[in-house]
Amino acid sequence: MSTLTIIIGNKNYSSWSLRGWLAARHTGLPLKEVKVDLYTPSSKAELLEHSPTGMVPVLEHGDTTVWDSFAIIDYCARLAPEKFWWPEDAAAYAFARSISAEMHSGFMGLRTHAPMNLKGRWAGLTLAGKVADDVARADALWCQARKTFCPEGDFLFGDFSAADMMFAPVVTRFKTYGITVSPTARAYMDAVLAHPLMQEWSAEGLKETAIIAGGEIPEGAKQLG
Repeated sequence: MSTLTIIIGNKNYSSWSLRGWLAARHTGLPLKEVKVDLYTPSSKAELLEHSPTGMVPVLEHGDTTVWDSFAIIDYCARLAPEKFWWPEDAAAYAFARSISAEMHSGFMGLRTHAPMNLKGRWAGLTLAGKVADDVARADALWCQARKTFCPEGDFLFGDFSAADMMFAPVVTRFKTYGITVSPTARAYMDAVLAHPLMQEWSAEGLKETAIIAGGEIPEGAKQLG
């Protein structure tokens, strides 16, 4: 089988890269990484060599190219079906797919006003309406998944899964901005942050020196949003 190649952006900032990378690493198959620093004069041209969208992440597998993190997750699930990706139970599967799709297309308050930034640490921020709504929604979804579909295990559906990959960058955001969540959500966050793949990604992201202005919030900011 051909080696997988994942093209990603800055590990400190790129939430979509994290999702695709988690999926590729979760397969357990040989994986080559190509990192492109984002928002530089050459980054778009570099990415267009790999992806028709000029965006990250991109997965290359022989002559096959997969772009978009959700598509990469599904493709990787086909490559390594023995790994846990989606729950077998129909109701659990429906919920897992629905919340993952909601994450993929929604949560614009968090995306816009609380960018992923592993190195950043802010505390005491108040949350504007759309950000507060997204935080409450994520907390509620995590609690519902764990209460209804996770009789055992530390993640949303027991073992680490595709749904956890989709929400992993949200977990890092809540840590970065010191966001308070329910005890159930906090336990879930702790499990995600302690996962070996998350530890690996975070350690490498913390070593990066590039600064992306769009991934920072103004010094002295008191509100998100």
